[in-house]
Amino acid sequence: MKVKVISRSTDEFTRERSQDLQIFAKPFVGAMDGHIDAVSCMAKNPTYLKSIFSGSMDGDIRLWDIASRRTVCRFLGHQGAVKGLATSTDGRILVSCGLDCTVRLWNVPDPFITDTDESSDITPTPFAVYTGQNAYKAIDHQWGGDCFATAGARLDVWDQNRSQPINSFEWGVDTIVSVRFNPGEPNMLATSGSDRSIAIYDLRLSTPVRKIIMQTKSNSIAWNPMEPLNFTAANEDCNCYSYDLRKLDGAMCVHQDHVSAVMDIDYSPTGREFVTGSYDRTVRIFSYNGGHSREIYHTKRMQRVFCVKFSGDASYVISGSDDTNLRLWKARASEQLGV
Repeated sequence: MKVKVISRSTDEFTRERSQDLQIFAKPFVGAMDGHIDAVSCMAKNPTYLKSIFSGSMDGDIRLWDIASRRTVCRFLGHQGAVKGLATSTDGRILVSCGLDCTVRLWNVPDPFITDTDESSDITPTPFAVYTGQNAYKAIDHQWGGDCFATAGARLDVWDQNRSQPINSFEWGVDTIVSVRFNPGEPNMLATSGSDRSIAIYDLRLSTPVRKIIMQTKSNSIAWNPMEPLNFTAANEDCNCYSYDLRKLDGAMCVHQDHVSAVMDIDYSPTGREFVTGSYDRTVRIFSYNGGHSREIYHTKRMQRVFCVKFSGDASYVISGSDDTNLRLWKARASEQLGV
């Protein structure tokens, strides 16, 4: 008996089609290793797209070239964990703070050094060191100004040219864990404290403006760069809460999906979405008005995520985690790179 064998080309049903892009998505671009302890904080250079600063628990601060994924230079000086990094609006000054009760100001090397291969030996020294009475938990630089704010036992506002705070705020709180200047109104800033509070301050009034009490502590705050009246808080209860500054009675939107505390948050330059990093070892991307995440990124080796940033062109996401690595992800998982 003769049996005819049916032969079909597998190309008909296995080829990648335009509607199958998400199935073949590979969002992970690469890892940047070099730190010897957990990555605790990051900061972007607003004037140079492919550089990012990172600080670790061992006091090491590094400037990375994202394109080549290598260390450009190291900023050595902190004796304890680095808890906050921020850059001036012109990108020339880096300010850092840590658990060693010091604030250090550094001159950022010229961008052209990132184009050479011999630049990893550069170790700048701080041009100013301010010593406080308590450990610092966070820092942020004013948009378009010379002031920066540190958070710790109290909120201190500093001028780059003075060795003492020009203003200090205390509002019956425990430790302040995060601080963020408003990008649209440079004299306004928001803080979150370990007493579950979120407070709004105005530097022109020299007094706190508003305060709300959450059910659990907020670990980080991010302002929407395109809608400066709106901000989003990353909370310990696994959710993120978006608020309108004019109506703080209730959250505009609750962003759910994480299964452990949300540690950090950062808005895209477009203001249409934000990225979060969590204790559940995942990075998620949310729409600014979406209740659930549109992307979830994780790897087998990535541990608890302490800090996340969007790149300046909104094309990439950078995460720093407990396993000492920075990781570079595509903001759109299925987007094709190169030609």
